[in-house]
Amino acid sequence: MTTVSVITPTGKGGADVELPGDIFDAKVNIPLIHQVVVAQEAAARQGTHATKTRGMVSGGGKKPYRQKGTGRARQGSLRAPQYAGGGTVHGPVPRSYAQRTPKKMKAAALAGALSDRTSHGRVAVVSAFVQGTEPSTRDALTVLRGAVGLTTARLSRPVLVVVHDGDALSAKSLRNVDRVRVLRSGQLNTYDVLASDHIVFTQAALAEFVHRVSGAELVTVDKPAARPKKAATAEKAATEKGATAEKAATAEKAATAAAGEPAADDAPAKPAKAAASRARKPATAAAAEPADGPDGAAEAVAVRPRSARTPGKAASSETGEPQKEEQA
Repeated sequence: MTTVSVITPTGKGGADVELPGDIFDAKVNIPLIHQVVVAQEAAARQGTHATKTRGMVSGGGKKPYRQKGTGRARQGSLRAPQYAGGGTVHGPVPRSYAQRTPKKMKAAALAGALSDRTSHGRVAVVSAFVQGTEPSTRDALTVLRGAVGLTTARLSRPVLVVVHDGDALSAKSLRNVDRVRVLRSGQLNTYDVLASDHIVFTQAALAEFVHRVSGAELVTVDKPAARPKKAATAEKAATEKGATAEKAATAEKAATAAAGEPAADDAPAKPAKAAASRARKPATAAAAEPADGPDGAAEAVAVRPRSARTPGKAASSETGEPQKEEQA
């Protein structure tokens, strides 16, 4: 569902309206739209064309010349088709060019055309074109240029304006403007939508059109009220003050951490990775764990490598008694 902002004659933003998806976000079926447009143009033909045959042309009652003896082709009337001023053969006759087009086809083609204009951002809604009770082409044209996003004095592309049935003020204000076509909501059709670059609805006309097509009511979304400038300034100042206080606290925390670091002569703690590497080494390459002596002091006991041990004796146990090594 697409939301469009309503443009007011004063230039201030009004409420937003939601364009129904079944009308303004429908599938664009190009062959269907072409068929409906061709049928619409055919129905606009009057079909009153006609010509006179040789029996309807006045004159020509006398035979031009005798039947035989002249060496020429026989002729019966000067009003025959081969003579100038004669009748017409197989000429057009009055007829109707109307084609049968179901209502569902027309509705689907119109929805597809409106959806195409909506997808390109070429559908606008205004609350009114003129303030007051008197028509004003200048004021209406100013609002229309703002709705289609043009800054030039004249419109460079055709614009379709849709008003409701009782809005004679807008119709009179825009009926003489070049490249502007004004239609009532009940006259909206596929051909005029495709022949115009922008579609501008009045809010009342859009509500009337939506109710007639889908039976639903136009949904209006009110914009949130703007905060006062003073309140916004105070909130910005409070935010900046909080950011400054947080920055000062971070700096103080960093200074405290720097002051609590150990001195340079203190032995740094051994990393856990190095301790894990030593734990994976074999017992012959690592130092034995310290044991408590009689006086409670830790004594380091070195372990000799296997090559330096006495043959036939294993390493001393915790009790200090030699153990015999098993013969292979």
